[in-house]
Amino acid sequence: MGRLQVAVVALCIALNAIDGFDVLAISFAAPGIAAEWGIDRAVLGVVLSMELVGMALGSVLIGNLADRIGRRPVILGCLVTMTLGMFLAAFADSVAALSVTRLFTGLGIGGMLSSTSAMVAEFSSDRRRNLNVVLNIAGYSAGAVVGGLIAAQLLERTGEWRSVFLLGAAATTVLLPLVFWCMPESIESQIARRPRGALEGVNRTLRRLGMAPVDALPAADAQVARASFGALFSSAYARPTVLLTIAYFAQIMAFYFIQKWTPKLLVDMGFDAASAGRVLVFVNIGCVIGAVAMGLASQRMRLQPLVVGAMVLSFATIASYGLLPHDLVWFSAVAVLAGFFTNASVVGMYPVLVRTYPALLRASGTGFVIGVGRGGSVVGPIAAGGLLAGGSALLVVSGAMGAGALVAATMLVLLGRVRVARGADTV
Repeated sequence: MGRLQVAVVALCIALNAIDGFDVLAISFAAPGIAAEWGIDRAVLGVVLSMELVGMALGSVLIGNLADRIGRRPVILGCLVTMTLGMFLAAFADSVAALSVTRLFTGLGIGGMLSSTSAMVAEFSSDRRRNLNVVLNIAGYSAGAVVGGLIAAQLLERTGEWRSVFLLGAAATTVLLPLVFWCMPESIESQIARRPRGALEGVNRTLRRLGMAPVDALPAADAQVARASFGALFSSAYARPTVLLTIAYFAQIMAFYFIQKWTPKLLVDMGFDAASAGRVLVFVNIGCVIGAVAMGLASQRMRLQPLVVGAMVLSFATIASYGLLPHDLVWFSAVAVLAGFFTNASVVGMYPVLVRTYPALLRASGTGFVIGVGRGGSVVGPIAAGGLLAGGSALLVVSGAMGAGALVAATMLVLLGRVRVARGADTV
């Protein structure tokens, strides 16, 4: 890979790291918001959920826009949206105003996730594509961890919740000129869309890559006439779209069970809140390591069996929550492994996504799957809470939540059979 390719991938990773911090910002600001405005937990819960709603909408709607008008303008637009959203959140003076700004910010974050996934895939060499797509998504978790540590220090020094949003706004502002000057439009996107001046645009990017210009564009993909949601459910892509959406939904259910319920389960076992919080930090470190490990392993092994294997181990580690003794060390170790395998499974799905869809549907397909699939982030914690409230044993709850990973693995196995039946390359 040349220097420009590396720069584009690095920028996309940085953008997703900012995404991760922007999502976490409201969690760090929440205690200060509740204290200043005197709102209860129910109202605060609505505010906390608004960027997740925006992310789901942004993934679906803006992902499709990236296939229609190009990756670069959409990424720039999402970055501007995130910057404005973070600035406006810092000056919000009511629950309604803050909720709107968080929804607005979430739209940009969701669109960024699907657009950068396509951009990274299209600027990567075949050899590095899986690794780069995984590292791009891992940037989200890394940004949440590093940004969270910085935010904690900032709040300790200033005691002002608005400073967290101003920090996020400043970071996104710094990235704007870098993206504008350093990130060209994807060659694959221009060839797939064929806008006016496509040949000249392709040659401009080729020259920046140090490659020779071409005299004509290759033939258009006859299977896809235009980028649309309908094309995702055409005869060629309906089954992969359904299978991948179910897989992502089910795996995200398992992921958010770990994220939302691990601290509470530890407190219910008699451990203090501080210890439970530290375990969750370790879990997220395990998530980052799992993502990187998945990317590195995908360089030497076939991706789809690798992800299926991680999903099976995700089920095993989550289900074992109910078999562990009430020992903090044991529980911490298993929880870290659960984070490792569960997040490795989630990020491993992204290169499967970008390899399943052609350039004209890549951002649309990725955005639709992760946008609809994010419903699992809501269903998982609610289902676990309902089971626990109903008196179910922890083994039953953890087994049921971990089973989401088995459902996801089954969907990927079926996807492999669909690809073989269609004569497609194995992933």
